[in-house]
Amino acid sequence: MKTLQEGDKVPNFTATDQDGNTVALSDYKGKKLVVFFYPAANTPTCTVEACNLRDNYSALQEAGYEILGVSADTERKQKNFSKKYKFPYPLLADTDKEVINVFGVWGPKKFMGRTYNGIHRITFVIDEEGRVAKVIDKVKSKVHASQILN
Repeated sequence: MKTLQEGDKVPNFTATDQDGNTVALSDYKGKKLVVFFYPAANTPTCTVEACNLRDNYSALQEAGYEILGVSADTERKQKNFSKKYKFPYPLLADTDKEVINVFGVWGPKKFMGRTYNGIHRITFVIDEEGRVAKVIDKVKSKVHASQILN
């Protein structure tokens, strides 16, 4: 797994959000962007993480951040997740794993003694120039917004 690191230029990517809108990295040029990757919509830890960002959305925006959530779920699954929890930010339905592969967050994981490939819960803070300013690879779902802001 070759994950983007601090200082790396993020290659442009394009994906669709929960409403079928095309979203590209270039849409955020000149803005600070938080891209958080989560394994699956509507699972307990992913829900806690996404809701923490929702609940702190105004503080994140005041600090100048835009937010994108990304998983390999379908548009329909992302839409249901977004609607159920009223997320104010887009969730990308990266079913072909284009964005997931750009950031390098797909790789071997272990759970209950079993090894399998999946999405690693990692968050990237991208600066106004499109470079990785911060990588949070030990995401604490309940306080994730404070990890970004501090």
